[in-house]
Order: sequence, then structure tokens, then C-alpha cells
Amino acid sequence: MRMITFFVIGLTVHVVFFISIFDIYFTSPLVHGMTPHSTPLEPPASRLVLVVADGLRADSLFTLLPNGSSRTPYLRSIIEDKGTWGVSHTRVPTESRPGHVALIAGFYEDVSAVAKGWKENPVEFDSVFNESRHTWCWGSPDILPMFAKGASGDHVYTHTYPAVEEDFASTDASKLDSWVFTQVKSFFKSAQSNSTLKASLWEDKNVFFLHLLGIDTNGHAHRPMSQEYLDNIGLVDAGVAEVVSIIEDFFDNDGRTAYVFTSDHGMTNWGSHGAGHPSETLTPLVAWGAGVQKAKGATEPQPYNDGFLQDWKLEHLRRVDVSQADIAPLMASLVGVPIPVNSVGVLPLLYLNNSERFMAESMYTNAIQVLEQFKMKMMQKKETTLSFLFTPYQLLTESKQAEFTQKARILIQLEKYEDAISLCQSLISRSLEGLVYYHTYDRFFLGCSVVLGFVGWTSYVVLVILKTHIPGRNLARLCTCVAVVITLFLLIQRSPITYYIYCLLPIPVWYSVLKDAQNFTCVSLTVRNKPGCCMAVYFCCPQVVSFFHRAMLTVGLAVLSLWPFLSGLFGKAKSRSLSWLVGCLCLAAFPLMPVVGREPNIHLVTCAGLLALFTSACYLWSSRRRTPLHLGDRPQFVIQMLLVAVCAYVPSLTHSSLQQKQGLPLLNQIISWSTLASSIFVPLLSSTRLFHRLLSIFLSLTSTYLLLSTGSEALFPPVLSWLMFVWINIEQEALLAQGIVQSDKKKSTWFILTLGITLTSPFLQVFFIITAFFGTGNIASINSFDPASVYCFLTVFNPFIMGGLMMWKVLHDLFIFCLRSNLFLIVLVISDLMALHFFFMVQDYGSWLDIGTSISHYVIVMSMTIFLMLLSVVTHVLTSQRLVLWRQRKMHFP
Repeated sequence: MRMITFFVIGLTVHVVFFISIFDIYFTSPLVHGMTPHSTPLEPPASRLVLVVADGLRADSLFTLLPNGSSRTPYLRSIIEDKGTWGVSHTRVPTESRPGHVALIAGFYEDVSAVAKGWKENPVEFDSVFNESRHTWCWGSPDILPMFAKGASGDHVYTHTYPAVEEDFASTDASKLDSWVFTQVKSFFKSAQSNSTLKASLWEDKNVFFLHLLGIDTNGHAHRPMSQEYLDNIGLVDAGVAEVVSIIEDFFDNDGRTAYVFTSDHGMTNWGSHGAGHPSETLTPLVAWGAGVQKAKGATEPQPYNDGFLQDWKLEHLRRVDVSQADIAPLMASLVGVPIPVNSVGVLPLLYLNNSERFMAESMYTNAIQVLEQFKMKMMQKKETTLSFLFTPYQLLTESKQAEFTQKARILIQLEKYEDAISLCQSLISRSLEGLVYYHTYDRFFLGCSVVLGFVGWTSYVVLVILKTHIPGRNLARLCTCVAVVITLFLLIQRSPITYYIYCLLPIPVWYSVLKDAQNFTCVSLTVRNKPGCCMAVYFCCPQVVSFFHRAMLTVGLAVLSLWPFLSGLFGKAKSRSLSWLVGCLCLAAFPLMPVVGREPNIHLVTCAGLLALFTSACYLWSSRRRTPLHLGDRPQFVIQMLLVAVCAYVPSLTHSSLQQKQGLPLLNQIISWSTLASSIFVPLLSSTRLFHRLLSIFLSLTSTYLLLSTGSEALFPPVLSWLMFVWINIEQEALLAQGIVQSDKKKSTWFILTLGITLTSPFLQVFFIITAFFGTGNIASINSFDPASVYCFLTVFNPFIMGGLMMWKVLHDLFIFCLRSNLFLIVLVISDLMALHFFFMVQDYGSWLDIGTSISHYVIVMSMTIFLMLLSVVTHVLTSQRLVLWRQRKMHFP
């Protein structure tokens, strides 16, 4: 099999495995075709005002100032007198779009929305806005359009400011909120002279939505503890008070307006959100007005042990916490519109101030609405499953559904409202559990199919390396029969096309494995290699545990630093052994550094640039006799080193300008984007000498990485690069020590497979891949990536460009590792196809290591596998010019 064919097949297989993760675990939870249900009684409110302060933490709103006063006097007075308050608990990902979907539509969105940058609708869904008679919205262009596009009809009206206003370098981000308040005031003022608009406003079932982004923007730019963030909260409080006064005056204080004030997510102390830290998931909720229970004193101990009541000086008032999705049915109940058909929220009755009958009817409507989703989900699954294989959810069969609904209806008619409410809550609980049951109905089946294919592919790669093929006609017939049976089975069940891929993929893979089954006897020889087995057992454990405790990488690096001394290599290459020891110990310090919450330290970025220049100069000086630079190559290296010096200074200049609220300097932005664009092509113009080419690649990558750094992570690539350089040298020494010459392909190949003679085992390959990702502080969470890293390139919010730059930063260290791996295979004079086989074996081992941890970690490993495949092609191109010269001259390392 040719290299390009094997690469395409391998890439396709791994892409299928990667997609299967989302298809199995992250499919949309939504179902369609349900009938909307609303409470048959007169609602308490004719209109609803929803105010969402984006990025507002609960403690930032509720905590008093040191002098005992509140920075939000109006909302504090509401809490203590006119309304009900509590904490709204959000879910991961704590981002703006999922948060608003939970608030307004009542369900927790699936991860597929990230492909749209949290802006567009990956799937259509119902919302309170869609069910309203009219909805007027003011705020961000990133949030409002998705609810207007998802609404049926043209009754959702949006008013947004330009996207360029969402600038983290803005002199005053609170102007975004001031714009909203100004627009709302102008809107009601103009309605006084517009009879058509005024008539629409006086109709019932209207919603007014104010999205306030200033707090979130100031939090990202200046941190939540900054004065800008706290002052913005005070501005919002004053703006809300003014808007409420204007609305009440417009409607002649008719007492038919309900108000809900909340937030979509919180924010960490270091100005990020997306994960599940309490500062991100705990948001404020304050409701008042028509139909809302007024403030009640706490007559008995409250069921909260978090200490917030005492910290906020609110222990004397009743606190009512809710899940974020519960706010949607609350708003629907207040204004009298149907609960969104996709909502999974449970109506929080303690917020309502109405008759017991109204509460019972509202809860019954909520139960029927959730039950409708359960019925639709069950019907869809039943239609796509053979009748004798279908297993219904036993706690809520069709007979039990009828029993629940009939009994609840009877209890309401008998005016046993408390019993009816309790029964409806039980029905909602079972319906939600049943939704999860049917949503994950095929998970085990698909998981087994993918695992079977994964095992087969890994085995096939190992067998290809052994290079022995034995034909088997009966096996081919058997595999064909199995494929036909599986196809018919899926066809009868009307399964999605992806099911065919996951179930049929293992068949050709396992056919290729089983026809060479006898070659597995060769693999058993490697088990007799006691050093390899010991190394495998030792390094397997830290790699798995490192996903939970990054300090295990430090332990692994500390042990790895002793390799030259334990192997006897120290006596033959003392300088390289000592370099390996120092490099491992320096690298071991990075996993001990804090993952998140680090304050930017631009001085370390400057130091990293100086370190890169120093190491480059030392190499050029030490190799001036053995591999001198040609006169024509010197200008490029001088220019690249000057560019590194400039890029080490640009972050300092940029952050200084932002702190002084002068914005992002245009010259800095031009330098940053120009450096990024040229970083891939400049090394192709450098000398064809191998280590000169490596140095050019290092300088080019370092320039971009410095622009994306904010602190200690900038020191990681120079240390990693030095260690990879020493690793290549030590591998050559190990080869020479074992008597393996470079031109002996068979011995070199077997040398790799013995897994333990030198440092080339897949265990160490994957160990350094994990170290390259986690060593700089990355974790499986959005909030481990500081948005300040991209401020040299842009400050206006753009999720795709910012995400792409973050991905470039993550791949930088993996690229360094790919260069090392490619050069090692060049040294061994291994064919390109054999190198690719070995690469797939290493990456598949890495994915298997992580199967037992968690889905998010497995996604990371599979993503890195695909990226490393593509990076290996790039590194092959960058070093290909030198590859021929290396093999022809058989040059030794300088």
C-alpha cells in the first residue's frame, strides 16, 4: 500500500472515530411535533420585561460594600421589599448563547452550537419570544438575531448596535449598556406619538428584552474585581430603575407588568467563563411585579449551606434558588403564553403570587408539556427499532402516563391542589429521566461498534508494520455475509446513515487483521522484553492520571531525566546526558504552575524572547566550524532573530496601551498578522542543512507564539525545543550503543517495535504529546484559554478568529514534537510508509490510554491525533529538502 493511500485511509478512519464522539454523546436533545400548552386561567401579567446582565456574578450583585451600602440600591430595595430573589444555577458550557437559550427557551443546548460560534441556530427550537404576541429586543448582535430567526412570523423585533462596538480595548465598555437604556427610553417616547405602535404595546402577552453586554466586556478586559466591572453594575442598576419608571408611567401604573432580572453566566476572577466553576455557574435572579411573590422573611432555617446568605446579609429573607431552565416556564406562566415546547424547566412555584388553583393548573400544564416531549421521543425511537428489540422506559409506560394525567386532573377538580402539584412534579421528574433514557438509547450499541473498529484498526497498523500477508477466501465470504446482515438490520430500523458507517467500518478492518492473525505470535516476543514492559507499565499510569492531576507529568519527567544514567549512556555522552537531565527538570516545573487564574506577566514573555535568541546564537556559534552558514543564508537568520526581538516587545507595548485605554495600536496589529502569515513560508527559504532548517522553523514559530503569550507559558517552547534537540542526539547515541547502523532498515524497524531499548517507545511519544498540551496550562475547559492572548491580533469579539488563534497556540508545541519525530525517522532511514505506520500506532495507543477517563479527554486525544496527522505532513514538507542530502551523505549530528 502506497503512503498516500495509507494516509488517506488512516485519516478517514480517525475522522470517523472523531465524528462518532459527537454523534453518540452530543446529538441534539430536541424533538419536534409537540403541541404547545398554556394555563387555561387568566395570567397575572399582560407584559414581561426581561433584563439579562451578561457576565454578572451572583456575589457581585448581592455583596454589600464595606460601608454597608449596596452598589445596586434599586435592586436591593426590590429584594428586601417588592420581589423574590435567589440564585440561578447555570450549566456548562457557561457561554452567552447556551445561557440565553436556557433562559428563554428552557432547555440546555447541545455542544453542536459551538460550530456556529454560539450565534446561529444549529437546530430550530421554540422560545418564550416565539410564543409571545410581540417581543421587542435591544442589545448585542451576537444574541438577539438567533431568537428573531428562530421565531415563527415577524413578531420579534430586534435593535442592535454594530458588532465592532464589542471591543475589549474599548475606553468604556459600559457604553453598550447605556446604548440599550437610551434606545428603550427613545422607543417608549416615540410610542406616545405613534398610535399603531402604542396599540401594539397595550396588547397582552408582550415581552421586552434588554440584553446588557457591558458587564461581560468589562469583565474580560479588566477582570470582575476591577473598578470598571463594579461601576458597570451600578450603571445597570440605575438604568433598570429608570426603565422601570418609564414603563410604569407609559402603562399608567396598571400593575400588569412583571419584571425578571438575571444573568446568562458568571465569570471567574481571571475574566473568563465557559467551565463549571461556581463563579461561572451562580448567577443572580430577581423577580418582581405582577404575579410575583413579594419579599418574605425567613421563618425557619433555609436549605443552603454555602454561606452566601451570611456573606450577602440576606439571611433574614427567603431565598429561592432555581435551575436556569426553570426561568422559561416562570416567564411563560406570568405572561400567559404557552411554555416553550422544548423546555425541560420546572415551574418554581415559590416565585408566584397567585391562587392555589392557578399554581396547580400551571404545574399541570408544565407536566403535560414535558410529557409531550417524552411521548415524541419514545415514538421516534419505537419507529426506528424492531418491535421485539424495543425496551420501553418502565417507570413511565403508556398506561402509567394515562394514570398520572387522569389522577392529576381529578385532584385539581376535587380542589386538592397540593396533592395535584406533588403528582405533577413527580410526572415531570419521570418524564425528564425518560427523555435521557431514550436520548441515550443507542449509545451502548454505537459505542461497542466504534470500539470494535478502533481495536481492529490498531491491530491492523501493528500487523502492517510486521509486513506479512496471508490470503483467506473463507474469511472474505464470512465478512461479506456479516456486512449484509448488519446492513439489512439497520435498513429495517431506518437508522441514520452514520449508523451504517460505525457498524460496517469494523468489518473491513477486522478482515485485514484476521487474515494476518498468525503474525500476532511475533508480537508476543516483545512481551519478553522486560525493560520495555516495565517502562510501559510505569509510563502508562502517569499519562492516564495526568488528565486529572497534572503533577503526574512532573513525576514522569523527573523519572525520565534519569534515563541516561540508568541506561549507561552517561559514560559515553556526558554533555548530552547532562543536557537531558537539565531539560527534563526544567520542563517538569511547568505542570506544577497554576492552570487558570494566572495574572498576565508580560515580562516573562520578553524573557522568553531573549532566551530564544540566546539559545539560537549559542547554536550558531558552536556549529560555526562543522556546519558554517553560507553568506546567502545569514541575512535571513539575522532578520528572523530581529523579528523575534520585535515580537518579544510587541505584547508589552500592546498590553500597556490597553491598560491606558488607548486601544490596540495599528502598527502592532500589522506586525502580528504579518508574522503569523509568514511563519509557515519563511522556513522554506532557509538553508537546506537540516539543523539550520530546524533553527529557522524554531525562530519562525517562536515569533508567533510570543505574540500569543501572556506569561510563563512563553518559556515552555524554548525548553521543549531544547529537550527535543537533545532527544534526537541521545537516540543516535542509543542506536550506536546497540550496534544498530543507520542504513539497516530491518533492525531499525525491529528496534522500534521492541518498545524499551531506547527512548522511542509509543509510551514516551504519547507522554510528550500530553506534556506538550497540558504543560502550558491547557485543560479540557474553555476557561483555561485567556482571551488576552489574542489582544496583539484583535480585541473585537470574534469567536472563530479568536478560537483559531488559540488553536494555533495549542498546536505550536505539538508541531515541535512532530518535527522531532520526523527527524528521528529520517535518522533511522525508515521509509515514509513505515514512518506513517509507526505514527498511527503511536497515536492509536494514545487514544486508547484515554478511553477510560472521560469523554472530554477522549475528544482532546482524538482531536490531537487528527491534527498531528496533518502536522506530520507539514513537517515532512519542511524537512524534505534536507532528507535526501541526509541519506546521501549519512551525516552525523553536530
